[in-house]
Amino acid sequence: MAVIALCSAQGSPGVTTTAVGLALTWPRPVLLVEADPTGSSGVLTGWFGGARDYESGLIELAFASEPVADLLPQVSLALDDTDPDHRARFIAGPRSHVQARGLRDLWSPLAGALADLDETGQDVIVDAGRLGAGGSPTHLLASADLTVMLLRSHLPAVAGARAWAELVRRDRLWPNPGLIVVGPGDPYGPREVTRVLGLPVIATLPDDPPAAAVYHRGSKPPRHFESGGYHRSLSAAAEALISTVARTRGEVPSVKGPVIAALLERAGVLKGTDGSDGGRPGSDELDATEEARA
Repeated sequence: MAVIALCSAQGSPGVTTTAVGLALTWPRPVLLVEADPTGSSGVLTGWFGGARDYESGLIELAFASEPVADLLPQVSLALDDTDPDHRARFIAGPRSHVQARGLRDLWSPLAGALADLDETGQDVIVDAGRLGAGGSPTHLLASADLTVMLLRSHLPAVAGARAWAELVRRDRLWPNPGLIVVGPGDPYGPREVTRVLGLPVIATLPDDPPAAAVYHRGSKPPRHFESGGYHRSLSAAAEALISTVARTRGEVPSVKGPVIAALLERAGVLKGTDGSDGGRPGSDELDATEEARA
């Protein structure tokens, strides 16, 4: 079991949307922690569409006198009310960026409490929001088993992530960093993104606004949603994240069935099936273009 933190460098690649989608497709019990310091819970206003009021969350943890670990079960809520086993739960974040300032002393004890969930067989997904924001949960990012930066595949997104990627590598901010690329091939593929940023692409997600809207704002699922590419990519991403953590721990990853095919297909993209990039500008040109803009 593992703690996996998601974040972004700039723009809106869909960190909260992806975190919710992963939690709801996660193959094991999972706790989603909304640690985005910008406030306004993306789960309550997005996934639940504002139909669920704030009951408890990180604010209660921050100002309680009891140990954080003891209070986690009390402040966590079911993410999927249709699941009788409540395998996916969440802890709501601050309701405003002003409240987030009061959470700075919480991140360290919370990191320890989340790590201890390993013994209970529960994984953790942390929505850490945008890097560099005031009140950012840097301790959660630094202590996670796997810290993943989301970005899109166009030049502004890759260029915007480059400084953070260099900082992560140079100062070893995160013990196990990686990337998730949203909308690969628009125009750069995973191999090109990895070459520029120096971090491995662990998974990719299609740029599918109608499907993403299900998790982003609680929209009605489009036709064939569960068998569609976006939902299948989330399942493949979940298995890829789990496998990455298992490999770093020296464990044997548990990857079965169609997930193997999805990972093999992604590996083919990473390696290049024909030795070319389909006519897209290569990473050398990406480097040159970014340097020209700098």
